Amino acid sequence: MEENNKNQLNLDIRPEVAKGNYSNLAIITHSHSEFIIDFAEILPGLPKPEICSRVIMTPEHAKRLLNALMDNITKYESQFGFIDMGGQAPKGTFNLGNLPDFNPDAPKS
Repeated sequence: MEENNKNQLNLDIRPEVAKGNYSNLAIITHSHSEFIIDFAEILPGLPKPEICSRVIMTPEHAKRLLNALMDNITKYESQFGFIDMGGQAPKGTFNLGNLPDFNPDAPKS
C-alpha cells in the first residue's frame, strides 16, 4: 500500500487554470533543443486566431506527450468509437492512424 502512495503525484491547480482554455488550432514549431506548441482558437467573425496558451518542452517530453496522446486516443476509441476527422486532414498535420502502433514496452529512441 505504501509503495502505491510513493508513485502518486499530488498536484494543486489554481481556479483560473482549472477552467482551461478552448483551442481548435495548434501550431507546432521546434528547434534543436525544444518544441513550442501554441494553442489558439479560430472562430467565425474574428479577424485572426488568438493564441491562448503556449507550451514549451524538450524533444524528449514532446515524444512522451505524443505517446501519451496515442495511448489515450486508442483507449478513447475503444470506449466511444472511432474519431471521425471528417475526411482528409489539413495539410501540415498527420493522422495518428498512420503512425506505428503504440508500444510502451518498446525501446526508447
